[in-house]
Amino acid sequence: MNSWIDLHALWQIVVVGLIAGAGLPALFAVGLRALGMSGGHSSPRPAPAPARAGTATAQQDERIVGGSPLGIALAALCFAVVLGGVAWGIYFIVAGS
Repeated sequence: MNSWIDLHALWQIVVVGLIAGAGLPALFAVGLRALGMSGGHSSPRPAPAPARAGTATAQQDERIVGGSPLGIALAALCFAVVLGGVAWGIYFIVAGS
C-alpha cells in the first residue's frame, strides 16, 4: 500500500495546508485583535456622554485602532508575516516548483 502512496509528500501537503489554510488567517485575526488593544488605561473610563453621529465624541468612540504602541507593533508584525506568506505562495505558484 505504501508503494502507491508517497507518505513524505502527503505529510508535506498536510503541513503546508495547515500553515497556509489555518495559520495565516489565525495570525491575521491576532493582528486585528492586537490592533484594537487599548492604550493602557489603568482606571476604568467614565461612561461616555450620549453623542450624536458625526461629533468628535462619537468619532473617538467608534475608532478601531487602539492607543497601545505595543499592539500596533504586534499587529504590524502579524500583518507582515501574513503578507510574506501570501507573497511566498504566489511566487511558489508562478515559479512552477
